[in-house]
Amino acid sequence: MQKIQEIKNLFAETKKEQWNALFSQYETDERAGVQKLLAQHRRKLQAYEKEQKRLEKMLEFEKKYGKDFSCICGIDEAGRGPFAGPVVAGAVVLPPGMKIQGLNDSKQVSPSRREELFEEIREKAVSVGIGMSSPARIDEINILQATYEAMAHAVQDLEVVPDLLLNDAVTIPQIPIKQIGIVKGDARSLSIAAASIMAKVTRDRLMVEYAELYPEYGFESNKGYGSLSHREALGKYGPCPIHRRSFIHNYVKQEEA
Repeated sequence: MQKIQEIKNLFAETKKEQWNALFSQYETDERAGVQKLLAQHRRKLQAYEKEQKRLEKMLEFEKKYGKDFSCICGIDEAGRGPFAGPVVAGAVVLPPGMKIQGLNDSKQVSPSRREELFEEIREKAVSVGIGMSSPARIDEINILQATYEAMAHAVQDLEVVPDLLLNDAVTIPQIPIKQIGIVKGDARSLSIAAASIMAKVTRDRLMVEYAELYPEYGFESNKGYGSLSHREALGKYGPCPIHRRSFIHNYVKQEEA
């Protein structure tokens, strides 16, 4: 008779799609430890199948447009709302039909899992592009135009030329590539979700680096957003070189802004 650890190892070595055969094989084993093991793996399989359905649904647009376009790119940004730092855009071309477990809108993913997904996307994607617009540029042309500019830079940073862009609810001006704007696209398209992860993690890492240069503002935790402690630091120290002057005029003296 097989030891319970041997059965556990067998599950670990077998693809989840083949677990039902193992359930059938061991369902008559009356040992409590075996039945507990089977119950645990049935729950794992249910969670896996639920995740597969979610990922399949998030491939809806890629499959729909994949009939007519061979290189589909997802676009998203991070950092439109903060008081400080750049706005960052990500552009990601995934292999057709690729599913990455746990990939979702960056706001729905924990920081540690975002870091893991960032590395996995970078490894598995056909190409990844990153674009940025600086705080000074945001002040010069406004945040919306700066966001469009960052997105255009992200597309230009790709190693391939996409023939379709899936965007998170926007249309980027002056790009000679067909675009589809999808409302809440980062939660509805895997390509856009991947772009949101790349943009968010890139920007967060930058803000941690800025925190070392400007430790008064707590950028390592607030990432430039207008938290209470950040607003208090602005009142005490005034703005630093990476603050967006057009965003903070209500929180600093007029002559400092």
